[in-house]
Amino acid sequence: MTLRTATRPQGALPAAELLRRVRGRYLSPLASLALFLVMFTAVVMRYDFASPAQVFLNLLVDNAYLIVLAVGMTFVIVTGGIDLSVGSVVALSTVIVATALQGGWPMPLAVGTVLVVGPALGLLMGLIIEYFDVQPFIATLAGMFLARGLCYVISVDTLPIKDPVLREIGLNYVYLYEDKFIRWTVVIALTVVVVAAYVLHQTRFGRTVYAVGGNRQSAQLMGLEAARARVSVYAISGLCAALAGLLLAVQKLSGYSLNGIGMELDAIAAAVIGGVLLSGGVGFVFGSVIGVLVLGTIQTFVTAENLDSYWTRIMTGVLLLVFVLVQRLVVRKTG
Repeated sequence: MTLRTATRPQGALPAAELLRRVRGRYLSPLASLALFLVMFTAVVMRYDFASPAQVFLNLLVDNAYLIVLAVGMTFVIVTGGIDLSVGSVVALSTVIVATALQGGWPMPLAVGTVLVVGPALGLLMGLIIEYFDVQPFIATLAGMFLARGLCYVISVDTLPIKDPVLREIGLNYVYLYEDKFIRWTVVIALTVVVVAAYVLHQTRFGRTVYAVGGNRQSAQLMGLEAARARVSVYAISGLCAALAGLLLAVQKLSGYSLNGIGMELDAIAAAVIGGVLLSGGVGFVFGSVIGVLVLGTIQTFVTAENLDSYWTRIMTGVLLLVFVLVQRLVVRKTG
């Protein structure tokens, strides 16, 4: 009599192992999605909005710039880093584009300058972090002060934007069906989301980013360009911050040196609530988008209830604490 041992196809995983991995990677973003659906449904039912679909679209309209900012932050946090400079880079971007337009610069040149300055600042911080072994918190804190200081050097006043193309982007509606609409800023933001999701989840660079966040030494042993990836994510974050600043500028049709204060914390909160692990190696672009929608729903609730604005911060803080604790529990069980 011969004994036969069942062999598993190469690359296949036992059900228990697959379940463990799925639970570790997807539990937090799925919890965030469930939370958003519950919160959004509760808000719509409580206030009996005439068009729930338009309420959802308004979340995208109001938070288009934050979606882009959270996308950039996702890349950084997945590597195990942090970027505290993005709020100040948003403000700097609004001030630069408004000042340049008032100075008679062509619109493409003004926008192009912003889209160069943001990544350049991010690249500088990434190089300092990687090659001078400076903690990301310290390097990006310095970048935050630098960008904010440059805002004040350029102008401390509110600078109106009168360029017709930017005004059209900021004011015109894009009708989807019947009377449901978004703005062009949402189209731009969602395009960024799709491109970023492809880069992070479907390319060699994206796999390197995950590997660096998971275990950098292992990534280097596999021949992955860990140093280049770590520097690049800060340049990507700077680019997203610059683009977010442009979206905010066309939304408000002005530039102001006090824009973006605390916005870096909103981006971090959105990423964490969306399932990005602060220790690195785990996270999804679409999860961060869900995190932004959760924050937007909180703001909608606070506004509808006519509560003081600080309740937004309180509720965000409670949610953030809960999701961080959930992440730690998941890491312990799957580690």
